[in-house]
Amino acid sequence: MNARTTRVLQCSAVLVAAGLVLTACGSSDNNSSSGSKSPSFSGRGPITFAAAKDSSGVVQKVIDGWNKQHPKEKVTFVQLPSDVNQQRQQMIQNAETKSDAYTVLSLDAVWTSEFAAHQWIDQLPAGQFPLDKLLKPVVETAKYRDHLYAVPQSSDGGMLYYRSDLLKKAGVSAAPTTWAEMQAACAKVEKLPEAKGMSCYAGQFQKYEGLTVNFSEAVNSAGGVVTDAGGKPDVDTPAAKKGLDFLVDSFKDGTIPKEAITYQEEEGRQAFQSGKLIFLRNWPYVYSLAEKSKVAGKFAVAPLPGLTGAGSSTLGGHNVALSSFAKNKATALDFIKYFTNHDSATTFLKEGSAAPPYADLYDDQALAKQYPYLPVLKKSILGAVPRPRVVQYGDVSSAIQQEAYAALNGDKSSTQALKDLQEALQKLSAQ
Repeated sequence: MNARTTRVLQCSAVLVAAGLVLTACGSSDNNSSSGSKSPSFSGRGPITFAAAKDSSGVVQKVIDGWNKQHPKEKVTFVQLPSDVNQQRQQMIQNAETKSDAYTVLSLDAVWTSEFAAHQWIDQLPAGQFPLDKLLKPVVETAKYRDHLYAVPQSSDGGMLYYRSDLLKKAGVSAAPTTWAEMQAACAKVEKLPEAKGMSCYAGQFQKYEGLTVNFSEAVNSAGGVVTDAGGKPDVDTPAAKKGLDFLVDSFKDGTIPKEAITYQEEEGRQAFQSGKLIFLRNWPYVYSLAEKSKVAGKFAVAPLPGLTGAGSSTLGGHNVALSSFAKNKATALDFIKYFTNHDSATTFLKEGSAAPPYADLYDDQALAKQYPYLPVLKKSILGAVPRPRVVQYGDVSSAIQQEAYAALNGDKSSTQALKDLQEALQKLSAQ
């Protein structure tokens, strides 16, 4: 879900080991990682679009626009679970059985390489999409071995949502840029009668993909990396410990409420909107929904804070791909063009707060006035750190989740969790 993009940045927050990165599997064919020509696209008729459950309602609206224009080639929206791990698993199960139940897939940007390497999605004809109009780092998430296997539908960068009304009343003049400043701001706000029962901060800490994201952001924002510049695991370091310690200590001292250990994106959004949180780390989709809630007009957004200054977001976003086992691929290719075009991106931005992949939309002054989070979002995306584009991404993310969750729950010390994670990533890189 939201699930919730970019730079020519350096190595990633979880850019896993050299032996793991972008290795191919399976035999070569038209659709393989060998970079041979993309397959032919033929067949017209009804298709399906498999994606996460849409809380905004915008996806169905865009699909309805296609269906109105193409009554003989209608698209059925197959809504998968909100949990990204479950989404991925259902898509993989569909691919492993070579089922044609899913035609077009909405992939978390980090899954593209895995799905391409396993030949679960088709290589696409790059010349048929306006890639030069998109943010370059976003386009890179849609490629595998320099060939296009998906088209960016949205980008994503984490932002800090905060109760601007309460900060102002407490005498806090600006959004915090460091973790210490955020905690100091909370201490002032919590003295207000209006803040009774509120907690300081939350992100996504349940044992799922969101924890990989939040852990990586904490490590990066403390000056650490999960791998070094050469792609080797490098998480057992003082800098990485400072990042993990921020999360662990925040649970211990109440900066993060205990119930946040169960939070995914939606739980955090609902807690913020209901007035339970002063600060929230989440994706841009939250903005339009919060504007329709009881905190409308009472919140703002800022870049994520870090240890000594502005923090680093994890690069998010979704790419649209075509299942290798689908029917009616000519229709599917045309639908992908429609679903990812400039008009659709504008609709997703205006009605769902989705971060657009088109560069010009961030520089549109009228849009920036209407959607004041756009400058913050662009900064977040351009400074974001990507997750690993690896074939074994699921194993890498699971290892991170396991050790980070153990530390947050107090089952392991930060030191032990990072040591064990280092060993796990080294074993994965040796495979």
